[in-house]
Amino acid sequence: MSVLSQTSLLMLLVCGISVASSAQDISAGEMRSLDGQVQEIKSDVLNIASELSNLEERLLYPSNTQIAVFVSIAEDEDFRLDAVKIEINGEMATHHIYSFQELEALRKGGVQRAYTGNIVTGEHELRVTMIGKLANGKDFSETDSFSFSKGVKPATLGIVLAGPGLGKSEIQVGDW
Repeated sequence: MSVLSQTSLLMLLVCGISVASSAQDISAGEMRSLDGQVQEIKSDVLNIASELSNLEERLLYPSNTQIAVFVSIAEDEDFRLDAVKIEINGEMATHHIYSFQELEALRKGGVQRAYTGNIVTGEHELRVTMIGKLANGKDFSETDSFSFSKGVKPATLGIVLAGPGLGKSEIQVGDW
């Protein structure tokens, strides 16, 4: 090979490397741009999902028929709450079996939203059953019924649970 062809070949090779390097630079830039677009799309999808969730809640639970029921444990209680069953107008609203962590949160003053649903305005009956174990290891089950009135505005009821045999009602219900 002549020196001229070697030089030409070397120049073509350098130009080829330079072009390949530019192509890689362009590809890297395009990839960053594409990654940015993907992140924007992900953000848009999350925003749409949040808006849909809010819309679904407003459609499923219109404010004029909405009721929310919260459960808490009275202060200084040493019984173990195993489960709560809530019925509204004779129909099962919810039944919840408590984990150790949920029970600990309730003992520390936490409140659980046990039920959210729809009922018409007017008079209703709430039936609450709590199942648990006393400090002495004896199982217990207490059930009580309460009447409440649902107006046009959303209703919130609070259920406060206490261990049996303390001279007070074990289940107390009130507006929150």
